[in-house]
Amino acid sequence: MSSVAVIGAGAWGTALAIQALRAGNDVTLWARDPQRAGLIAASRDNPRLPGVRLPEPILVSDVLPAGADVALLAVPTQHVRHLMQRLPEELAPLVVCAKGVEAATLRLPLEIIDELRPGAPAAILTGPNFAHEIAAGLPAAAVVAAADATLRENVAAVLSTPSFRLYGNDDPIGAQVGGAAKNVVAIAAGAVIGAGLGENARAALITRGLAELGRLAMALGGKRETVMGLSGLGDLLLTCTGPASRNFSLGLALGRGEALADVLASRSAVTEGVATAPALAARAAGVDMPICTAVAALLSGATTLKDAMAALLARPRRDE
Repeated sequence: MSSVAVIGAGAWGTALAIQALRAGNDVTLWARDPQRAGLIAASRDNPRLPGVRLPEPILVSDVLPAGADVALLAVPTQHVRHLMQRLPEELAPLVVCAKGVEAATLRLPLEIIDELRPGAPAAILTGPNFAHEIAAGLPAAAVVAAADATLRENVAAVLSTPSFRLYGNDDPIGAQVGGAAKNVVAIAAGAVIGAGLGENARAALITRGLAELGRLAMALGGKRETVMGLSGLGDLLLTCTGPASRNFSLGLALGRGEALADVLASRSAVTEGVATAPALAARAAGVDMPICTAVAALLSGATTLKDAMAALLARPRRDE
């Protein structure tokens, strides 16, 4: 039996804690706020994941864990740096369960880890997973990406169950690009549907978005084929079509004419694509990323949805 620490008691962290317990591990779920940790521990209910009861064996604590066999970092990408600066030095190995690009530095999650803890063992867990379905034990698959084969095999062994199939991948750059960029494309997909442009337009956008993921992965040193798997295509399909996707639903609201500030004000959970879009566009400078660039411009108010769509449709004809 292994010891698993899940750092971050949002919906995804809670679902991962339940999955880690299901896989036969001792599990601690860390919440930043002592009062919130106490409420979750007492009620076994997390408002961030309504309708899901936290099993009794999971320990809920506001004390940062040390000495676990595996630590799952399940906080938004924009919070990774601050949290890493608080974690004990002896924490190992670390599995980042966040998708995005750090707005201030344009770094991917594992690049942040490597900057703060050079040489520390770290992997990325990513793929087409909604938290409520993982918590319920519904069938799903994901990717554990790391350059170290032993690390990714160990993580997969710790978290896998018959209903949660984990695949290893030796391209953490490509896996992170897929996880970050799909959130941005999902906003565009939601806007297309919200504006009433139809399913044909959404299918075309998803397909061309996948091409953008492949170009960016290669430009950053990853592999094009990685984004054709679970961490790219799989995640795109889920996030661009699933109504439970926060990024898709935000785009849907924008497509219907709602203001970005109003949409965000009505939410308690983070919509990663909002911060990721401008950071991704900046990181992708010199790479042909028209959809991601258009989403960044739309979110900043530099363009309207109508103008963004017109610009995309006016691009020169060429072979696919």
